[in-house]
Order: sequence, then C-alpha cells, then structure tokens
Amino acid sequence: MTERKVLLVTGGGRGIGAAVVRLAAARGYDVAFTYAGNAARAAETEAAAKAAGARTLAMQADVGNPKAVAVTFEAVDRQFGRLDGLVNNAGITGPKALLRDSTDEVWERVFRTNVLGLAACCRAALARLPSGGSIVNISSRASALGGAGEWIHYAATKGAVDTLTIGLAREVGPQNIRVNAVNPGLIDTELHANAGMPDRVERMSAGVPLARGGSAEEVAEAVLWLLSDAASYVSGALLPVGGGR
Repeated sequence: MTERKVLLVTGGGRGIGAAVVRLAAARGYDVAFTYAGNAARAAETEAAAKAAGARTLAMQADVGNPKAVAVTFEAVDRQFGRLDGLVNNAGITGPKALLRDSTDEVWERVFRTNVLGLAACCRAALARLPSGGSIVNISSRASALGGAGEWIHYAATKGAVDTLTIGLAREVGPQNIRVNAVNPGLIDTELHANAGMPDRVERMSAGVPLARGGSAEEVAEAVLWLLSDAASYVSGALLPVGGGR
C-alpha cells in the first residue's frame, strides 16, 4: 500500500484553507493544519478530512508568532515523521481603511502574519524537504489590483508574497522543491464579513468578467493541482483564480 503524503496547511480551519484540507484528504494526503481561534469550525474540517481517510493533526497557532511556528512543525514531525508539502494560507486583511487613515500598528500586524509568518513557515518547511516537495502560497489578486479604498496594507503584503514566491522558487529549484502561488480574486468566504464588508462579494460581482464570486473549493482545486505531479514543471508561477478580474 502506498504511503500517504503529508501536507501542512496554515489557516486550515475554515474558508479556502478548510477547502484545501478537505480536498487534500480526498486526494490521498494525510493533513496537518493550523487555525487561529474558531475551534468548532476546525473540528468540522478535521472530521471531514478523517471521513475521507486521512490521518489528521489540528493545531491552534498564530503563524505570526515564531515560537508557534516552531511548535507547529515539531508537532508534525512527531505525528507523521515526514512532510511533503506546505500550503501557506493563514492571513489577515486588517480593517478597511484608506492609506491616509491607516496606522503603523495595522501595517505591522498584517505584515507580521502575512509576510514574516509565511517566510518563517517556508524556512521550517525547507528544513524538512531536503529531497523535493512543494510549497503553495495563497496570495491575492489584490497584489496586482492594489486594494485601493479598502486595504492597501493587505495588498502590499500580497505583493511581497508574490515576490517571495518567485525568488524562493529560483533559490530552491535545484533541490527539486517547487514554489508557487495562487492568487484568488473575489471569493465567497468569511474574509469579507470579518473585514466589516459582508456584502462585498455581491456588491463587486458585476465587475468580474465571469459575473460572480468564486468558491473556496475552486481555489482549492488550483492549489491541489500545483501540489500534484501534474504540475511537475511549474515553479515560480502566480496563478490567478479570479474569474478574469
């Protein structure tokens, strides 16, 4: 019997991360994931992964905390003894604000999670992927569109994620490690309500060429493709999943 590969998904309790966890389990991965605070939703995600036949490990952790990142990867070592892939999904938008009204505290908090935390997870994963593997970073179409009028601070972090993805892909390609990013557009998840804009998907759908918001499951399909051998010659890619927007 073929041994199941092990995937770690940060921010896997709900939304896009949860969709990735569920689909990965269905595609034959054992799955570890972190979640920020909603234990009930994380338990639902873990139960779905178990029902698909996966061994699972759910951990409450703040990826913006370097100690929490270290503890997370050590727990994966103990539980599974291997790591084959990492999906860096954990991220925050910060509050809606014009640049002139934003604060250093917001910028520092969003960069701490979305960039420094992601980089720390990449470093920890690279130490465990000496003979190959795959990293997929969840970026955003905001990196190209700019986030004007809502969250330039968030868009700026995703620009950094895109640059990190390209640079790291070139750096670790000789070790047969592939690094890619998925850039979701207007996706119907709780992110919008959490940022104080519960009607954002409905309000902005008319500006999407496909005339609708996307689903977390549609993003997960792109992530699982990049993780798979079907994408074996794809590295350093920034894959838009935004309905043409």
